[in-house]
Amino acid sequence: MVDIKSFNLTELEDYVAGLSEQKYRARQLYEWLHAKCETDAEQMSNLPKSFREKLSRNAEIVCARPVEIQTSKTDGTKKYLFEFSDGECVESVFMRYKHGNSVCISSQAGCRMGCKFCASTLDGLKRNLTPSELLEQIYAIKRDVGERISNIVVMGTGEPLDNFDTLIKFIELISDKNGLNISQRNITVSTCGIAPNILRLSEYDFQITLALSLHAVTDEKRREIMPVALSYSIDELMDACKKYFKRTGRRISFEYSLIAGKNDSDEDAEGLIRLSKRVSAHVNLIPVNPIKERDYRRTGEKRVRAFKEKLESGGVNATIRRELGTDIDGACGQLRHRRNAEFPKQLTVPRK
Repeated sequence: MVDIKSFNLTELEDYVAGLSEQKYRARQLYEWLHAKCETDAEQMSNLPKSFREKLSRNAEIVCARPVEIQTSKTDGTKKYLFEFSDGECVESVFMRYKHGNSVCISSQAGCRMGCKFCASTLDGLKRNLTPSELLEQIYAIKRDVGERISNIVVMGTGEPLDNFDTLIKFIELISDKNGLNISQRNITVSTCGIAPNILRLSEYDFQITLALSLHAVTDEKRREIMPVALSYSIDELMDACKKYFKRTGRRISFEYSLIAGKNDSDEDAEGLIRLSKRVSAHVNLIPVNPIKERDYRRTGEKRVRAFKEKLESGGVNATIRRELGTDIDGACGQLRHRRNAEFPKQLTVPRK
């Protein structure tokens, strides 16, 4: 079965021609898949019955099946556990902001990066997701909430730059004017720091925001909490970020999880100021979120504010991320890819 939802329009035209159908049928099909987010060929009413039958026999229309949906009692954030046809699961999050609706999606089932503060990596990497599986997380949430999605963050389970080709195809499809047409300026991609792929990404004509998960200002500290630092030093990352900014004109964002007693001292703040100025980066501070398998403690509110003020007094633009969905383990670093044991398999809700 052919995964037609991962095709761009040109590829879909070639596929449709191979089924001995008229070229314009591809545009109709593309609209059903990517603008109307339909998953059932039988519902594509302007396609001939004979064409729909061919699709049913030859094509797979990937669907993210919601196994579990949790809604935060504090802020209304919704966390979805989606299952794909092979049984692999990922989590995605829907968040409402004043500026519009945002969806956080996963790029892999599991993760092999091993960051010590993150639940997503605890069971390792199962497999990469396909472009259609990235898209379907957004489409399925859109079908459920019935509202426009205006912002996408690729910050869920997995390392996006470890699934590079899929990421590129996803960005092209989700921002295509013939589909959901989400502005690339409203797409953020987070990476733990695969320096060569940061450089590869800069070669594309994208206007996305790249967020580097930094979390420490010395190689020694960073290696302690992020194994990827064993392969790429901070100097290598800063050089890659400088080249990315020069080629794209898009400012880098540093994600910095504050861990009590680990990376939240005045000395850490001074180091972060120096690094941020090297690449003109904005800093997004995130008090580390609890996961039961780790004993990291989040920095207290008073110290977080003091850390932010220290950055700002040093001339660095910094914000404190508004955490949503913490009560449902839907915040930064809390997403997983496995099914909760208490939920049945059946659908429970409509380098180098």
